[in-house]
Amino acid sequence: MRGRTVLPAVAMTAVSMVLTLAVVVMWLGGAVPWPVALVVGLGIDGGWLATLAYERRLAAQGDHNRAVTAVGWCFGLLAAGVLVAHALTTDGSAAAWLAVAWLPIAAKALWLVHGLWERTALTDTALNAIRGIQQEARDEAAVARARLRAEAATEETRLTAVTASGARVARVQAKTAETLSKAWATLETARAGEDTSRALTCVTTPVTAGVTARWELPVWGPTEPVPALESAPALTDDALDTLVDQIRHSQTPPLSYREMATRFRAAGHSASEVRLRAAWKRVVA
Repeated sequence: MRGRTVLPAVAMTAVSMVLTLAVVVMWLGGAVPWPVALVVGLGIDGGWLATLAYERRLAAQGDHNRAVTAVGWCFGLLAAGVLVAHALTTDGSAAAWLAVAWLPIAAKALWLVHGLWERTALTDTALNAIRGIQQEARDEAAVARARLRAEAATEETRLTAVTASGARVARVQAKTAETLSKAWATLETARAGEDTSRALTCVTTPVTAGVTARWELPVWGPTEPVPALESAPALTDDALDTLVDQIRHSQTPPLSYREMATRFRAAGHSASEVRLRAAWKRVVA
């Protein structure tokens, strides 16, 4: 892994140093003796190489010196400046020389990238631990997503079942209510009909001569609440029978039990439903 950053930097540095030395020798060789030009080129490359080596030594110790870094960048800019000046003063292929003038700056940038890589590099153990943590987090996230999807599907199924059951119950209730309504209408029609009412009441036991009990519809719906205890003073059986008989015969034809009971309680009298029915039976017997 380390070679992925250090090898390009080394290669770029070597090419830049060779190119700088060649340009200095060719450029200054016509004005000064070539040994002098060679010394100038080696001086530029040597200073650059020395500062680079010192920077690498400090980096290996976990240290950093801004002055050394600044000197190294100065040597790199000097080498690039020499290449640019040679390209601008040459009569021939100036564009080709300008195209390679950026190599010293690129070499310094590669060494900067390598230094950043070294400061952030981790061991294989740490990388394996990080990969394990990331994999564990991905597994937990996948399990959580699967659990949420399963719970959502279960809730959707439950709501669908509850809705369907509610719809079935509503349909049954509606059908039952319709049936009861029709039956009630039939009973009401039978009760209201004169011939039908006579046919139904003829089978009842006559209460008095010439009077037959009026056939009543069955109770459908809420009834009047009956107090559990009678209010004092309680009526005796004889007094209760007398009141029931008086109320029953208060009009012609005699009142039904429900009408009698309603008038009995409206008059302020109090008696349990059991006693009131027993008195009614004794009176009409």
